[in-house]
Amino acid sequence: MMTEVRVPTLGESVTEATVATWFKKPGDAVAQDEMLCELETDKVTVEVPSPVAGTLSEIVAAEGETVGVDALLAQISEGGQAAASTPAKEAPKAEAKSDDAPAKGGEAVDVMVPTLGESVSEATVSTWFKKAGDSVKADEMLCELETDKVSVEVPAPADGVLTEILAKDGDTVQAGGKLAVMSRGGDGAVAHAVETGAPETTTAAAPSGKDTEDAPSAKKLMAENNLSADQVTGSGKDGRIMKEDVLKTLATPAPAAVSAPRAATPAAQADREERVKMTRLRQTIARRLKESQNTAAMLTTYNEVDMTEVMALRNEYKDLFLKKHGVKLGFMSFFTKACCHALNEVPEVNAEIDGTDVVYKNYVNMGIAAGTPTGLVVPVINDADAMSFADIEKAIAEKGAKARDGKLSMEEMQGGTFTISNGGVYGSLMSSPILNPPQSGILGMHKIQDRPMAINGEVVIRPMMYLALSYDHRIVDGKGAVTFLVRVKEALEDPRRLLMDL
Repeated sequence: MMTEVRVPTLGESVTEATVATWFKKPGDAVAQDEMLCELETDKVTVEVPSPVAGTLSEIVAAEGETVGVDALLAQISEGGQAAASTPAKEAPKAEAKSDDAPAKGGEAVDVMVPTLGESVSEATVSTWFKKAGDSVKADEMLCELETDKVSVEVPAPADGVLTEILAKDGDTVQAGGKLAVMSRGGDGAVAHAVETGAPETTTAAAPSGKDTEDAPSAKKLMAENNLSADQVTGSGKDGRIMKEDVLKTLATPAPAAVSAPRAATPAAQADREERVKMTRLRQTIARRLKESQNTAAMLTTYNEVDMTEVMALRNEYKDLFLKKHGVKLGFMSFFTKACCHALNEVPEVNAEIDGTDVVYKNYVNMGIAAGTPTGLVVPVINDADAMSFADIEKAIAEKGAKARDGKLSMEEMQGGTFTISNGGVYGSLMSSPILNPPQSGILGMHKIQDRPMAINGEVVIRPMMYLALSYDHRIVDGKGAVTFLVRVKEALEDPRRLLMDL
């Protein structure tokens, strides 16, 4: 019986995806819910599990192809017999030894993905420290998984033999998913050692002389920086060196001799470069930003704002605000309110183009661009125009923390109508932000810098900030863009206008 594998629902307003990677090939045996392939949309990566157990008989959509929702991806031939035939063909050694290996009668034990942490649902298999057929001891480390936040070690659940690895290096696995299968029992482990002619003590100790191996990422970083393991203090389990330990050592001032051995040999020259594949998030960011430039008639207009009044108001009420609302009063709430005020007067900046129609939004879902270790994300604060200063500050703090921790859901990054990007936190004095499609406007904030200004015929020092509005000239005229920026400037230079809706 044949079962079709189809593209799942991709999310609100997402109608197509690109086939990124197939983790199985035709003829491979698959278990129910085992990951078959990975799809990429403009916003997230979607995994496609096997709906049944059987054999992958045909791949219809190859890697790189664009597919729509419910499109046919592959065909699976159901049935335990078909599923069992492939491993037997691919692993003749295991079949040959099954007649005399005591492990045959041993109990099968699944090696599962452990709990990865709150709201973390998947991880990537970083490194397997054992291979199929190796004998292992209970609690001996089998492999290492990487999530967006930490590395997770997976120990052996029992003594025995690692009979099959289901998730290979680089595979993405779900929390609670199956990583491998073991055969429980010391007899099986001994039998395999004798059969392969390898001493039973082969896997007893790591080459470094300690019971645990250092994290692969740490080894790589140490090699790149000419560090030896005895120069780094490990903080992992049993003194295992983690990547963070190497970074800490590198950040600590060290004698010049550590960095000296970089001879100008061809090998050393090669070590000065490193080729790393872009993450899927970074690829998506790159693609969407280029699409934005190619699609919209993007133009940027500039102005500057005197932050004196906002800073004075914030300093006067920040302690009382924190005491009453439990959140700090920042500048973002002022800018969010000022933008909502200006969008009400210039609605085309809050609109979007849909074919030959212009869709005007009678609400403001404010996107707040945030830089994270993995790339730029834009969480959305829904109905920001109806929120108070305190509600806005709380929402920004909550979404910002989720962004940094990699906990943002797809829904929390959808539906934005306008975006604010604050490059000033990194020291940017002026820039031209790129639109976040299908939005028609994005405001760029910058560094507050004291500058001499002519006020009432006198030169005075004022805290000034450049503002940049990038907009889609197909829908927003120059007059509307300039008016928007002037209204934002007026509201910030006299915050009382926000209270009186002026």
